[in-house]
Order: sequence, then C-alpha cells, then structure tokens
Amino acid sequence: TTLCRTYQAKKKTSQNMQFFNFFSLFLFVCFLFLLIKWKNYNSKTKRLPPGPWKLPLIGSMFHLLGGLPHQVLRDLAKKYGPIMHLQLGEVSLVVVTSPDMAKQVLKTHDLAFASRPKLLVGEILFYKGTDIVFSPYGDYWRQMRKICLLELLSAKNVKSFSSIRQDEVLHMIEFFRSSSGETVNATKRIYQFSSSMICRSAFGEVLKEKNKLIELVKEASRLMEGFDVADLFPSLKFLHVLCGMKG
Repeated sequence: TTLCRTYQAKKKTSQNMQFFNFFSLFLFVCFLFLLIKWKNYNSKTKRLPPGPWKLPLIGSMFHLLGGLPHQVLRDLAKKYGPIMHLQLGEVSLVVVTSPDMAKQVLKTHDLAFASRPKLLVGEILFYKGTDIVFSPYGDYWRQMRKICLLELLSAKNVKSFSSIRQDEVLHMIEFFRSSSGETVNATKRIYQFSSSMICRSAFGEVLKEKNKLIELVKEASRLMEGFDVADLFPSLKFLHVLCGMKG
C-alpha cells in the first residue's frame, strides 16, 4: 500500500511538472511572438505625434493606470500637447484633446477618420460589424444610411411615432410625480421608458419580455465599456476564449 501511494504521488508530481513545463513553454512562445511583432511594428512606424515612453509588448498601457481614463489623458496632454500618440498593446492610437484639433479630425479630415475601429464585441453583437454603427465607411455604409433615413428617420415616419413618444413621456412624468418624496431608481425607469418606446415603435406593442430585453441591453453596454485585452492584441486569437468573448 505504501509503495502504491509513493508511486501515485510521484506520478502526480511528474504530471504537474509536465503541465508546468508546457505552460512555461507556451508563455515563452507567446512572449517571443509578441516581441517579434513589436520589433516589426517599430521598424515600420511612420512619423507619429509625441507621447509617453513605451515598454515592449504592452506599450503605453501602464500610463493609464491609477486614475480615470479622461483625467489621465488630460494630464498626459498637458505634458505632450493636444495631439499625442499612445501604443496600447498592438493598437496604435492618436489622442486629440483640444477643440481645434478635434475640428481638424471630425470636420476637415472627417473621411480619413469616418470608420470605427474593429472591436471584438462589435463583431459578436452586431453581425460581424455589418450594422450601421460598426460597418466601415464606404458604399455599403452609405446604402445603410440611405435606407435608415428614408425608412426610419424621414419626417413622415418620425411624426407618425409622435403619439407613442408623448404617451411614454407622460407615463414617465406621472411615475416621477407619484413617487414624490420617495427614493427611485431613475436609471431603471429610463431603461424601461426607452424599451417601451422602441418596442411600441418597432412591434406595435410592449413586449412581455421587456425586462429581459432591458437586461440584454445592459449586458451589451457592459461588454462595450472600456478596453478589452483581446482588442489590444488582435493577433492572439486565444485571448478571445480566455476573456470569455468566444467559446
């Protein structure tokens, strides 16, 4: 019995060592791959705005730690100017922080910056980014925009839904009036208002499963907030699984 236990213990130790060696090798290969990608990127880097110093692989990510993103970017802009460069993993970003520079980006050079970045959550939730929000600027997007303006947002259609909007607004006002002096969850009520108005406009009635719809919208909003590590290292497909975005 003692020999069996000793053998089983040695076997378990050997298996643990094999797993540790495999995991170490896996991490080393990932590190080597990222290092090569980083060196190749630096060799091809064009003229970029000034920005904080960077570390290999992770770039400028550590500069964003320790505070709210908009406050950290404000402090960095004071040091590096109204237009600066950040490297977040494999993603190169140009950050604009002044009204004049924002006008240059959004108005003067709007076509160059018209497309949204490809994000994993947009690929998953919005049919591989084929909706009007995440699809890249081009003929397809212009066709989608044309359909949206003609079929959904024309003056005639907007006016046809005015009674629904008025009805839902009155319901919300009445809810807050009747709750005078009480603590209310305004966020929850606004979600319900938006859900009811959209459902009545799209389907002609309020869905029985509207609370489930609200939860799905909240979950989608949560997934789209902040930075996702899989988006910062798009070439590492296994991160999509580790982050829980893909099965």
